[in-house]
Amino acid sequence: MKKLYSSLFILSMIWGMSFLFIKVLVEDLGPWGVVFWRCLFGTITLFIILFVFKKQELRKVRFKSLPWLKLFLVALFNNALPFAFIAMSEMKISSSLASVINATTPLWTIVIGALFFFIPVKGRQWVGVSIGFFGILILLNLDFESLINENFIGAGTMLFATFCYGLGAQMAKRYLQELSIIIVSIVTLFFSTMISLVFILLLNESVHLPSVFSAHTFISLIGLGVFGSGFAYLFYYYMVKEGSAEFASLVTYIVPITAMLWGYLLLGEGISPHMILGLLFVFAGVYLSSAKLAKKSSINTSIESKH
Repeated sequence: MKKLYSSLFILSMIWGMSFLFIKVLVEDLGPWGVVFWRCLFGTITLFIILFVFKKQELRKVRFKSLPWLKLFLVALFNNALPFAFIAMSEMKISSSLASVINATTPLWTIVIGALFFFIPVKGRQWVGVSIGFFGILILLNLDFESLINENFIGAGTMLFATFCYGLGAQMAKRYLQELSIIIVSIVTLFFSTMISLVFILLLNESVHLPSVFSAHTFISLIGLGVFGSGFAYLFYYYMVKEGSAEFASLVTYIVPITAMLWGYLLLGEGISPHMILGLLFVFAGVYLSSAKLAKKSSINTSIESKH
């Protein structure tokens, strides 16, 4: 059990710091530049892990029979778009607030599952969703002036990211359950690298190659791509295999706390009372809507817990 809890702690620290890395990188690379380099570093890391430690997985893959279109759509909605929306949101709001809003992902997953995939939802789950979305209203700290200020725009963009995560999670549940997790991760990260490159070209942006090799940018990319999108999966899959999917999903609750801690210590970001109160309501909503529900697929949980 010590190894499991150690893995949970390390993973929550890595994913919590990812929001800080995004905050640092988006100033130099732009939103789609962050997505491109994050996914590229993550793809390379997972390729190395696959070839060094999991060659047997590669031998089992029949590339011609892979559902390429479905993998592309999951990459779009579960990686490329939410990664970009998170980066855009952190141009307007703190990394701490972004991480707290990210905790609403399981709520969106339930709502999207019910509305678009006709997945039965129990009454207790709807109560949990309602409580969670009340928490969102507290987080947004709504008043008439806030409807047009940058904080509201940033928070709204972050909610689009969590909506995409929820849609991507349901698509993966429906279409990718039979595939190896590491193969799904590599293929979707690779597709996301290509998607972000297309957006960079369409929007006449740049991959900011000179900026990448500056010390603070390169270190942040190592943290976000290699650790946040690469090694983090090893800890996550270890917890799923040696513990359970339910145990691994606990990271959803811890990441906002570690992200707020990192933001406070390293970026000097404030932690307001409405952020704490809203987070408590979101936690309560997520708990009520997901407690004791069977999670039969490790892919399901891994995607819902990503940041």
